[in-house]
Amino acid sequence: MGRDNIILAGFSATGKSFVGREVAQRLNWGFIDTDEEIVKQSDKPIAEIFQQDGESKFRELESHIIEKACQQKQSVIAIGGGALVDSQNFELLARNGLIICLEAKPETIYQRLFQESNYGSETEVRPLLSNNNPLERIRQLKASRQPYYAKVDWTVHTDDLSISEVAEEVVRAWGLLRGVYPERDSSADSLPQNDKRRRARNDKGKGCNDTDKDIACEVETATQSYPIFVGWGLLDKLGEKIKERGLCGTVNIISDEIVFSLYGRKVREIVEHAGFVVNSFVVPPGETTKNIDFANRIYDFLVEHRAERDDILIALGGGMVGDLAGFVAATFLRGMPWIQVPTTLVAMVDASIGGKTGVNHPQGKNLIGAFYQPNFVLADCQTLTTLSQRELTSGWAEVIKYGLILDEGFFKFLKINAAKLMKLEPDMLTQAVARSAAIKAQVVTEDEKEKGKRTILNYGHTIAHGLEAATQYRQFLHGEAVAIGMVGAGKLSQRLGLLSTARVKQQQSLLKRFDLPVNFSKIDLTDVEKAMELDKKVRGGTIRWVLLEDIGKAVIHSSVPRQDVIAVLQELLQP
Repeated sequence: MGRDNIILAGFSATGKSFVGREVAQRLNWGFIDTDEEIVKQSDKPIAEIFQQDGESKFRELESHIIEKACQQKQSVIAIGGGALVDSQNFELLARNGLIICLEAKPETIYQRLFQESNYGSETEVRPLLSNNNPLERIRQLKASRQPYYAKVDWTVHTDDLSISEVAEEVVRAWGLLRGVYPERDSSADSLPQNDKRRRARNDKGKGCNDTDKDIACEVETATQSYPIFVGWGLLDKLGEKIKERGLCGTVNIISDEIVFSLYGRKVREIVEHAGFVVNSFVVPPGETTKNIDFANRIYDFLVEHRAERDDILIALGGGMVGDLAGFVAATFLRGMPWIQVPTTLVAMVDASIGGKTGVNHPQGKNLIGAFYQPNFVLADCQTLTTLSQRELTSGWAEVIKYGLILDEGFFKFLKINAAKLMKLEPDMLTQAVARSAAIKAQVVTEDEKEKGKRTILNYGHTIAHGLEAATQYRQFLHGEAVAIGMVGAGKLSQRLGLLSTARVKQQQSLLKRFDLPVNFSKIDLTDVEKAMELDKKVRGGTIRWVLLEDIGKAVIHSSVPRQDVIAVLQELLQP
């Protein structure tokens, strides 16, 4: 709060000037284009400034204009592509506005700059891009700036969006980051609807219908772009979704015994009706199945059926099935297409999104794995009606997590609608799953391989993984362990002076309202601590803790005193 401007950053031709004017018009704010102000002040084009005075003079003028712009309130400020590289510029802008980066692939930027384009028609080609191979220069210069673009508050990928659609995303991001939902009524009964976020992009010829109302959001990474479908009764559309994505070959369903008994025959018939040959392999349920031995059994099954690289794996089930099947998909024949069809709440809102695949090692969870994105995710919320009460309750922990780390408005929505959600009212349930998926998708889009922001998705997971490993994955469901872990992380945040007592109580109160555990018993704390030290978030022997400064605001700390961790674990341990 107090950052009263919107700063639009990004490379040339990502649409900052066009989008900035439209956003300013929608919000009835002022608009400042720092490049235009530099031209006015110097009375000559930017190319001439570079040619006559050098880049250093341009950067000096740019910093002066940015300093003046930051004195404004309720303004949209479009800055030059290299402005964020200067640390003083970045710090000043970050204090005075929310920084939103407009992204685009190098090929898109080249097209907009050097061919006719609505994005590039007013874009002056920068002197830094004027050489014999501008596309390669764009790639090089963009790559050098990417670490600075990665530090912004929000990113919007503009490749397949119109100026108006990008402007809508910027306004939406402003509302989310400030905890404001203009469309929500005063009772907060419903989440805001945003049909533009539910549209699929053209997807480069893969046949994805760009008006598909079932799309809740999209993940867009360097390796894969794919939609996440969320709805009620979506299993019936699985076959047509596979065809729309341009997939072909034999379909291999990987599931566990319980889920396959409920949905295996139905899914098989749906996919066969769409014209595919279908095989299936079933594993025992439970986290203890997620190991290299069962991965080898699936490899044997695929070899026996002469699976080819274009054949498809479908992970039908919860997070365990998704992790195991995804790991096999990532490694068999060096990678084959796969689809996530989650049937548990935890899997729908978390495990199925983001391409984390893997198996457990006796010494720790998910120590063997790979980042390998699915071709799409299809979450049929109706399948949650056949979950056991314990499995369903476990899933709410991951949903609540999203409100705690990134979206206070969503936290309030869960608090107000807890009773309806626990009764699985279709509309409310679909809204909650879609919103959770969208939050996860946005974070994964910004940080596919957990080098930075994606780490915050592990809120509560350090203690949770310690509890799971210390009990050989037999005592807790994943969400139960995460709920206890979040209570521990909240208490640790309080001990370090980051989070108020009132906020800790609000977190614990909502977890209890969804019947989630907030403590544990009869576990050796030494075993828990030892397992935590093997967690994937350890860097240089130090645990990177995800903590809270407030509800909706997560931070990462690497220097947490061991005595505070032990004290919190002792608080969580009940006699």
